[in-house]
Amino acid sequence: MIAPIAGVLFDGIAYGMLLFLLSVGLSVTLGLMNFVNLAHCAFAMLGGYVTVTLMNSYGWPFFATLPVAFVAAGAASVVLERTLYRRLYRASDLDQVLLTIGIVFVSVAVAAYLYGTTVQPISVPDYLRGSISVLGVNLARYRLFLVLVAAVITVVLIYGVEHTRFGAQVRAAVDNQRMARGLGINVDWTFAVAFALGSGLAGLGGALAIEIVGLDPYFGFTYLIFVLIVVSVGGLGSIGGSLAAAILIGIADITGKYYLPDLGAFLIYLVMVGVLMWRPTGLFGRR
Repeated sequence: MIAPIAGVLFDGIAYGMLLFLLSVGLSVTLGLMNFVNLAHCAFAMLGGYVTVTLMNSYGWPFFATLPVAFVAAGAASVVLERTLYRRLYRASDLDQVLLTIGIVFVSVAVAAYLYGTTVQPISVPDYLRGSISVLGVNLARYRLFLVLVAAVITVVLIYGVEHTRFGAQVRAAVDNQRMARGLGINVDWTFAVAFALGSGLAGLGGALAIEIVGLDPYFGFTYLIFVLIVVSVGGLGSIGGSLAAAILIGIADITGKYYLPDLGAFLIYLVMVGVLMWRPTGLFGRR
């Protein structure tokens, strides 16, 4: 009995880590910058298609494509931030939602035109395939790799936001732009870099997600729901909260599919409702 339960828990944690990689960038932009960026998963999809193109068309190794996916998504976000997003920083939430959801529709159409509507395959290195046995539990190597990547990113982000000069500048610019400018902080540059980092992480998450969930033009819509659930349950502005929420949602989703197939994916919505009724600001929300 222990081995099957441990296996389900591991799969749930690994899936949760994948959700964390996809959502942590939105936790930064939405929680710290107060901008409702529903196009976040479009940048994740861009990172995924960059990896697919480099691997399948140009023969790049998997790991070599990951930095390019990060940079491509970050660069695309800077262009949009400079041309469109910055005009709506002080606009209503509805205006931000309408703009960013429109970008998702455009990204779906472009991806479908360029790559078709079929799921795109990739081939990860052989040493990430298969599984290893730990105390009688089979652990997929690629899922272990995802857990390690997410753990490293969590440590780096928490340190960067809480203990570096740039993190302090971002928090100051969000709290009071006029005062931040008076202190010599380049608010426009700070926001652009924060957006690039958040979207770059989305692109990295999209590239890493292909092996687990696949990639098609509707990726930006499909996983936007999961990302919003993770950010809401974890609490705005909390990277640790997003990690805890992603693990909780991942375990709930995998457990439901294994042991409560009649509920299916609906179980994660029950978890979300229960957590938000208990803590309306999320697990670690600050406001």
